[in-house]
Amino acid sequence: MILETERLYLREMNQSDLGSLCKILQDEDAMYAYEGAFSDTEVQEWLDRQISRYQKWGFGLWAVVLKETDEMIGQCGLTMQPWKEKEVLEIGYLFQRSHWHRGYAVEAARACKGYAFEVLHADEVCSIIRDTNIASQNVALRNGMHVVDSWTKHYRGVDMPHDRYVVMSGPAGYEDENQ
Repeated sequence: MILETERLYLREMNQSDLGSLCKILQDEDAMYAYEGAFSDTEVQEWLDRQISRYQKWGFGLWAVVLKETDEMIGQCGLTMQPWKEKEVLEIGYLFQRSHWHRGYAVEAARACKGYAFEVLHADEVCSIIRDTNIASQNVALRNGMHVVDSWTKHYRGVDMPHDRYVVMSGPAGYEDENQ
């Protein structure tokens, strides 16, 4: 286990999570910000990329497991993402549609923000969100972030405007709720 919240725990994904990952990445509605569902090959590549991130950086998108049922309901974690001419530390999240609108994404994202500042000692962390993805924008706002800049990514043959939501460490940004 990497992180624990009131209702969830986050852990590294492994090959046995492929079925749960398919429930997210192969759902057209859940994947609208990515221009549609992934193929079996793309899901496996996604999982392989997370496992390689754990080995390279010690973090990546983690499995989000509901304590009550021990079911993987989503993924949330930290990744290094390209943004303009640099790489930035990002909190990303994707959940099974059946678990939307219950506060799980905010709960997991807040835990990842704490991890970024307390464990990785990051100065800032962001979430890069497509301009049409209102639900994810609301998660970022509830995670204490605000828009600092925009950029158009080209993905799957489509130009996709994205906003970068950022929160800084220290008194002006993140404050440990336990203090």
